Amino acid sequence: MSGLERFKRLMSYVRPYRTRFAGAFVCSGLVALLSGAYAWLARPVLDDIFIQKDERMLLVLPLALLGVATLKAVFSYGVGYLMAYVGNGVVADIRQQLFQQLMRLSVGFHDANTSGRLVSRVVNDVGMMANAASSVVKDIFQNGFTFLAMVGVIIYQNWRLAAISLVVIPLSALTMVRVGKRLKRLATSGQEQMGDMASTLQETFAGIRVVKAFGREEAEAERFKARNQTFLLTTLKSNQVWSLGHSHMEIIGVIGVATIIWYGGYLVIHEEMTPGAFFSFMAAMFMAYTPIKKLSGANNLIQQALAAAERVFDVLDLETEQSQNRGTVPLAGINRAIEFQGVSLRYENQTVPALTDVDLTIKPGEVVALVGSSGSGKTTLVGLLPRFYEPTGGGIYIDGIPLTAYELQSLRAHIGIVSQEIVLFDDTVRSNIAFGRTGAGQADVEQAAKSAYAHDFILRLPEGYDTIIGERGLKLSGGERQRLAIARAILRDPPILILDEATSALDTESERIVQLALGNLMKNRTTLVIAHRLSTIQNADRIIVLDRGAIVEVGSHDELLRQGGAYHRLHAMQFQDVTSPHYS
Repeated sequence: MSGLERFKRLMSYVRPYRTRFAGAFVCSGLVALLSGAYAWLARPVLDDIFIQKDERMLLVLPLALLGVATLKAVFSYGVGYLMAYVGNGVVADIRQQLFQQLMRLSVGFHDANTSGRLVSRVVNDVGMMANAASSVVKDIFQNGFTFLAMVGVIIYQNWRLAAISLVVIPLSALTMVRVGKRLKRLATSGQEQMGDMASTLQETFAGIRVVKAFGREEAEAERFKARNQTFLLTTLKSNQVWSLGHSHMEIIGVIGVATIIWYGGYLVIHEEMTPGAFFSFMAAMFMAYTPIKKLSGANNLIQQALAAAERVFDVLDLETEQSQNRGTVPLAGINRAIEFQGVSLRYENQTVPALTDVDLTIKPGEVVALVGSSGSGKTTLVGLLPRFYEPTGGGIYIDGIPLTAYELQSLRAHIGIVSQEIVLFDDTVRSNIAFGRTGAGQADVEQAAKSAYAHDFILRLPEGYDTIIGERGLKLSGGERQRLAIARAILRDPPILILDEATSALDTESERIVQLALGNLMKNRTTLVIAHRLSTIQNADRIIVLDRGAIVEVGSHDELLRQGGAYHRLHAMQFQDVTSPHYS
């Protein structure tokens, strides 16, 4: 997409505000005409008042100047207000659209892009685009019209001088284009570096406890300093290019002015032009030069905005999950089975497959546990069920219908997930539990909390269900956070439940309470459990043992122990039935 196409696309967001935009357009034209009137009035002021000493004009011309100034001030206010309204509205619309697009993109996209870089696009890149959508567009219109008005005055006063002065324009335009291209490249690089800085900040703040525990404050400060310095160098380079362009424009302008003074003075001396006409010409020329400089600055900002627009539009043009997944069948529940048939998965840019030829049938209401060493494919396997990822081989079926045939929203509405990494929001306890179901009332929230053994500790909080729990729920203990996550899943009431190491990070007492809550959650649901602690899944209907992405054993706890295979070895290592290494 060319720069012109991106600019046209950016300007398409102005369409909902076209009435105000048209008003700003008209006001810009009137401001330009009134600016031209200033320059034109210089001629009668000098000729009629100072040379001919006309007392009548001594009264008329100051009043005329005052009238022009008043009208210009009114229309300038109109331009500023209307374009600010349009620009801020456009920015809000783009930012909202970009956020919604990011929410609709796949988990794979979010895995491949750090949250800091995505935040940078929503905040910094859209902010860059704001310059093109408001102040820059205002400058283009107002300064463009002003320049045309001044050219009209210049030509009216003396066409020969006008021809000399207009030679400056191509030289100025050439400088603007060359500087603009360099600034666009630097702006693209700078925005990428801003994203890297945002990622560093996000990672450091999210892991501040680990940073402090390991005494890594200075190391993290140095890491941020490196990112900051890189961004600083790019910013300084951009300012250097902009300043050089400005200096070139200044030199070109002075050469033009010097030439005009020489030739204009010659015409006045030889009485081919009145002093008033010459000074009116000079006033118009100086007033025309100012818009040219501002247009040069506007061009620089436009190039930066177009670089940001390229990054934003790249995201907006990506296919969303909804556009890629065109399933039409609503999921009503599980009547027969969930089937994995020859399922394989290889992540992008990975040489080793995460899953290989997985065959698995899960019956309604069955509790199936997945065990295996780290990296064996447990989380990947359950991530295929809500279609966070798509298998690269084989297929998944619910009641004989391919998973891809179901409506994505309907499919995910039937799946509840409780994981080791608990996601809570900096909001009230009530809002975090109600996140599981739109429109849930207080009674529903409290019942879910009671089933999750969370009601009592919630009542002990300073403001009960209205307590703000902090980012990621940091004001709560690990067990309390987990019980809120379980309450949220209970309120959702899904027929399919995924428990991804839901108790692995808890102490014994917290685990006991959470296991009771999980027992309530698992009633009458088809459940897939991922667990490192084998003691928590001994009562599962079936245990699936995975190794390097393949199923190596299937059976109950007792059956697998009797086989003496992979499960037996995992069990022995965990319960120290084998000799452990000793360290001196």
